[in-house]
Amino acid sequence: MKADVQSVVCASVPPAKGNGNETYTALVWRRLKRSWTGMIGLILVCLLMIMTIFAEFFAPVDPKLTGVGFAPPQTISMTDRNGNFVFPPRTYQIRETEELDPVTFQPIVGPDYDNPQTLGFFVKGFGYRLFGLIPAQRHFFGATDGSPVNFLGTDKFGRDVLSRIIYGSRISLMIALTVVFIITVVGTTVGMVSGYFGGRFDAWVQRFVELVLAFPQLPLYLALTSLIPVTAPTNVFLAFVIFVMSALGWAQLSREVRGKTLALARIDYVRAAMAIGATDRRIIFQHIFPNVMSHVIVAVTLAIPNVVLLESFLGFLGFAVKPPLISWGLMLQDTATYSVIGSYPWILAPVGFVLVTVFAFNALGDGLRDAVDPY
Repeated sequence: MKADVQSVVCASVPPAKGNGNETYTALVWRRLKRSWTGMIGLILVCLLMIMTIFAEFFAPVDPKLTGVGFAPPQTISMTDRNGNFVFPPRTYQIRETEELDPVTFQPIVGPDYDNPQTLGFFVKGFGYRLFGLIPAQRHFFGATDGSPVNFLGTDKFGRDVLSRIIYGSRISLMIALTVVFIITVVGTTVGMVSGYFGGRFDAWVQRFVELVLAFPQLPLYLALTSLIPVTAPTNVFLAFVIFVMSALGWAQLSREVRGKTLALARIDYVRAAMAIGATDRRIIFQHIFPNVMSHVIVAVTLAIPNVVLLESFLGFLGFAVKPPLISWGLMLQDTATYSVIGSYPWILAPVGFVLVTVFAFNALGDGLRDAVDPY
């Protein structure tokens, strides 16, 4: 009778999905999909990376092409000058008219209704080399006749703001990813080694870490970057900026990884590895490192927006990137005066991309933090 009851109960229980051998990566992905903010951040990060890699394809205008300075954004219209519906959509270039502004006596600019620009996708435009190798002329969107279209207006030299933002994402994100990579490698290695060996070695390493953390970072950034002469090559200046950011940013991650390593070094499987004669290097990188990797991944996603903000701030002050390179911080130099912001607000467009980038990585980092450690 008892066996019959057990068989009925077992038959009523639905079979488990899968084979029950779900990997840790699959478990984290399943938890991440439950976080709508984390998924939004992941989608935005993927779109930012695609835009950065294929910047020439997505830029509608050559970022070095000059035209009318401080031209307002061209609006996309579905009507002609008489209000009649037209398709496909069109826009009108901003041209200087023969009329003069009564206050500034500058030529008044306005839309050129006599020469509409038809818009489309995968149109031909300025030539470029994809990945520096493949010659191409196709662009994701723009005018079908290949003429320049300024969707976000132009800067003081008449260069397209949107195209410069897309190109500038390469430098800004390249600096952020390079700095965070160096910070992660150095901080994780120093933290694990210090926490594993402990004793006097750990004490001396932590005193050095505290010395690095005690530096006032902003004045030190300005002081160190000002040591590079203005005539220095752009590659040298960029490498020095990356070095300075990395040298001052690894200490905090090192302290966090050390704390986790101190706890992991006392776990049974680590002590068992010591007992059978495993080398210190094998224990650190084969047993301890996989267990701190989840924290490191979250720290990376939260550190990238901080570096993006820092680069934008230093670029605004003129201490990060020099022309002819393009970055979001360098573009914000045009907003140094209140009169420019009040008269030409579209110059603040790079701020919107910085905010989207910071939100995307922060949202992804919050989602990953809940996914890797739900408790």
